[in-house]
Amino acid sequence: MDLYDLVKVAHIIGATVLFGTGAGIAFFMLMAHRTRDAALIAHTAQIVVVADTLFTASAVVAQPLTGGTLAHLAGYPLFSGWIGLSLILYAVTGAFWLPVVWMQIRMRDLARVAVRTGQALPPAYFRLFRVWFAFGFPAFAAVLGILWLMVTKPTL
Repeated sequence: MDLYDLVKVAHIIGATVLFGTGAGIAFFMLMAHRTRDAALIAHTAQIVVVADTLFTASAVVAQPLTGGTLAHLAGYPLFSGWIGLSLILYAVTGAFWLPVVWMQIRMRDLARVAVRTGQALPPAYFRLFRVWFAFGFPAFAAVLGILWLMVTKPTL
């Protein structure tokens, strides 16, 4: 296996981690939210924050490094064609992901306070959840677009 193949495997693993972790986080947060149980939401959100920190953030850093290395090794221009479009979609994903991380932390904290005080989840939690949920659609669409571009490498 040469350097290109090694970097390509790392890049594919990173893409898989980004998509898989994102999908898993969305699923578990949605399932916890549906219970309206502040203790379960606080616990689930804590795990989600750790998963985002360990897995998603690591892949977010690795993807442009491995992708840039692949483009260089293959002789592709970095900021044009399908790679340029992938980078734009990557920026779109990041623009939605960064606020989502903050929202997950804030929802976790609001749920913790509700548990500690014996109160119901506050309206601020539900507002954050709606925005968090809505932000997932453009982020996932952008990731799916990137995956499609990586596989098909269309001439643009």
